[in-house]
Amino acid sequence: MRLRTALAGVLLLLGTTLMAGCAKGDEPAAAAADEPLRVGYQRFGGLSLVKARKAEAPGTTWNLFESGPALTEGIKAGAIDIGQVGEAPPIFAAAGRIDFRIIGTSQPVPKGEAVLVKASRGYTSFKDLKGKKVALNKGSNVNWLLVKLLAATGMTIKDIDVQYLKPADARPAFDNDQVDAWIIWDPYFALAENAGVKVLVDATGLANNREYLLVSPQALKSKSAKIREFLKAYREVTDWGIANPAERVKILAPELGIPEDVAGRALQRSAQPLAAISPQIGDELQQIADGFTDLQLIPGKVDMRSRVDEQYSDLLR
Repeated sequence: MRLRTALAGVLLLLGTTLMAGCAKGDEPAAAAADEPLRVGYQRFGGLSLVKARKAEAPGTTWNLFESGPALTEGIKAGAIDIGQVGEAPPIFAAAGRIDFRIIGTSQPVPKGEAVLVKASRGYTSFKDLKGKKVALNKGSNVNWLLVKLLAATGMTIKDIDVQYLKPADARPAFDNDQVDAWIIWDPYFALAENAGVKVLVDATGLANNREYLLVSPQALKSKSAKIREFLKAYREVTDWGIANPAERVKILAPELGIPEDVAGRALQRSAQPLAAISPQIGDELQQIADGFTDLQLIPGKVDMRSRVDEQYSDLLR
């Protein structure tokens, strides 16, 4: 009888301890769910309009990044939960073993990136840049455009003198003729356009130049409801902007710190509806990744299909 009573006491104590342990284990997830959603965005990207219209849930925080590669580093550092980038950054991030999932995309934006040259140089095709200095941001969307341009013209990366420069450094280098061409995206593209600048070629027929929504796996677990609420607002704001282009320009130009005519020109060619992520989009990203691997621009093969997460696709169709 005493043995039975003692055993019952031990089991009761063990059960209490296990329940306490489970409660403590749930605390971090519960605490994270109460934290605000931390959004990473780039100047002019689709998320800028959400910020400008203050359409996000109260408490949402915003972190500005100059480029997609910098934003993916923000995910790696745990500084943001969700962010938006172009085609190449997810692949370079995956190659760098950054953990993330892709939960949404946009319709193609091929006219939103281009090769700019000085009109006075007389270049008429990308092939004219053989042996010339070409500036671009390494690991950004324009990195894939460069790959496609080289293939289309029968050249290799050794045929040009690539200058890997961030936009803030590439613009003065281009303006001062320190480089012969600049491969760049909007709004930097629109800002650089003037009477002396020529669009040599854009991504039409070469690259889709989609935007991609990346999210950290931790946020997917602990802030799923907040992410869903944010994506709903994002979809509504994007649809409103496309239906009301004049109002969109007036709201975004001050947010971006650029003239309305520049903002209008960039938005006319670059603002596209959101789209649901799908296995087909995963295949598209995998093709890009394999292209970078073949050219040894990333250290090895990466599996982009496994990064696709369709749980929010109902909001983006």
